[in-house]
Amino acid sequence: MTSTAPVASGAAPEEPLLRRLMRATEVDTRMIGMVAAITLIWVGFHVYTYLQSGEGLFLTPRNLWNLTVQTSSVAVMATGMVLVIVMRHIDLSVGAIIALVSTIVGVAQVDFLPTYLGLDNPATWIISIALALAVGCTVGALQGALVAYVGIPAFIVTLGGQLFWRGAAWWVTTGATIAPLDSRFARMGGGPPSGSIGEWGSWALALFICAGIVASLYFGRRRRARYNFPLRPMWAEITVAVIGCFVTLGATAIVNAYPLPERVAERYAEAHNIPVPPGGLDIPTGYAIPVLIALAAGLVITFVARRTRFGRYVYAIGGNPEAALLAGINVRRITVMVFALMGTLAGISACIDSARLDSATNALGTLDELYVIAAAVIGGTSLSGGVGTIYGALIGALVIQSLQSGMVLLGFDSAFQQMVVGLVLVAAVGIDTSYRRGTAKG
Repeated sequence: MTSTAPVASGAAPEEPLLRRLMRATEVDTRMIGMVAAITLIWVGFHVYTYLQSGEGLFLTPRNLWNLTVQTSSVAVMATGMVLVIVMRHIDLSVGAIIALVSTIVGVAQVDFLPTYLGLDNPATWIISIALALAVGCTVGALQGALVAYVGIPAFIVTLGGQLFWRGAAWWVTTGATIAPLDSRFARMGGGPPSGSIGEWGSWALALFICAGIVASLYFGRRRRARYNFPLRPMWAEITVAVIGCFVTLGATAIVNAYPLPERVAERYAEAHNIPVPPGGLDIPTGYAIPVLIALAAGLVITFVARRTRFGRYVYAIGGNPEAALLAGINVRRITVMVFALMGTLAGISACIDSARLDSATNALGTLDELYVIAAAVIGGTSLSGGVGTIYGALIGALVIQSLQSGMVLLGFDSAFQQMVVGLVLVAAVGIDTSYRRGTAKG
């Protein structure tokens, strides 16, 4: 006969394994929710296309590669929109800034730079990118100054900017499409083969990222120990490292599983004197350049937000503007800097969009401001200010683009796609509001 020892009335119940794992690894529960949402979307679209056509079309290397390229432009701007919303502002002009920057850069490449530098000059793409960053930064700083020093609400300033800059973009080209653009500049659009880094470059980058993950965890643990902060269990550190490296290597395997299109591979082989076998060439594409730009933007803005005084000031102002002002923070200057950064990132996105299309037009960036705001909010950025993560905005951008790409595969028209994105945005804000209300009660 067996007996169980009574549990002391004061003993705490054993914590569930999943909750203990999340607490030990310090993983944000909202990030788990977003990853689960992406998984559900991807699997759902794949199964639906399989039932419709007998072949799953979503979870294929080709579609996932295209999905990441299409996400890049919005993802770049979403990293800056997080800081804007964290400071309790909004920017409705980013789509119009894309149009303005792209038309200015297009006119410079087609009409002005060839006159002074000659056709296909290696400096053309460098000057074009510098011009895009300068124009975007200037426009953003001007709008930030109106908000900070004149006192006009950001909603009104950027709404007026949306109309003004879109009209200015049309005025630059009188509504014409500028094409083609510089071949080196077009690499930023991700078009194969020159718009990607290839198989071995992708594997080298993946190994570098894995080393960076391990080094970051190691030095972060040392820094915590130095300042007597609580340390995560070693098994939790190893778990985070293994998951990070697994995701990195898995993503690299997927992009390398997507070969160059047949005709592109033949032209590549001809240019490099590679013999074409009877079965055709199988040349892996690797990571696209715009995807790397988006990841770099995410890393840089994350560092700025977490490791710099500027980033801490942004979150302090968003959390309590009056207290930040009384603490001596120059709220006006920080506001101008945040909008200037947002304009700069919009300039980068303009380069990506125009390079991908190999043309510049005043129609670029239409509705992008809504997708960027939606990506930030879906990623957990609170419209009340003070809360938001960069990685959340990147995942939010991927969620939006996944919905759009899946609906395109299913043949849904654009009007229905916008309806779905709108519903998802409202649902995300509702869930975030409920989550914060429950956290406050707890």
